[in-house]
Amino acid sequence: MQEMNNVQKPVIGVDLDGVCADFYGRMRHIAAEWFELPVESLTTEVSYGLKEWGVTGTRYDSLHRFALHQRELFRTMAMIPGARKYLRRLSDEGYRIRIITHRLFIHYSHASAVQQTVAWLDRHGIPYWDLCFMKEKSAVGADIYIEDSPENVIQLREAGHQTICFANSTNREINAPRAESWEEVYRMIKEM
Repeated sequence: MQEMNNVQKPVIGVDLDGVCADFYGRMRHIAAEWFELPVESLTTEVSYGLKEWGVTGTRYDSLHRFALHQRELFRTMAMIPGARKYLRRLSDEGYRIRIITHRLFIHYSHASAVQQTVAWLDRHGIPYWDLCFMKEKSAVGADIYIEDSPENVIQLREAGHQTICFANSTNREINAPRAESWEEVYRMIKEM
């Protein structure tokens, strides 16, 4: 870890989809195209897995494969406002930013997922020291996690890790600490 004034700053484990990158916004447009529906017919209030759009079982894998390969999902998502600004601020203050994402679940698509991820991070100027592609996020050491997946937030907290839930429609049942914006994330980290 970096040292500033002999004080070690924490490692911040940051999820990408739903935290830095607007996965649900981009996927909504791709799903509308895939299902040949007007985008307005797909709600923005989704749960994890997108069942509100009729995505169930193997339909998710097919949709995700199309999104990744034909629409470059991981390269074309918008950035969630404030992600770059506050991650840069944390990095400049000596915090170590560790991106931890689980994007390697579609078999035989890993090269595309990794290339698109790195291109997206570079294009948006997101600072990071480490980039980890892992499902089991607690296996990657971090002092504070920023996560939106309800399952991951629960698992990380049950393992004793400080975890800020980045709020969206998929995780309304998750208790505090919750952040509605990157400004709130920054403030919470500074208070921890």
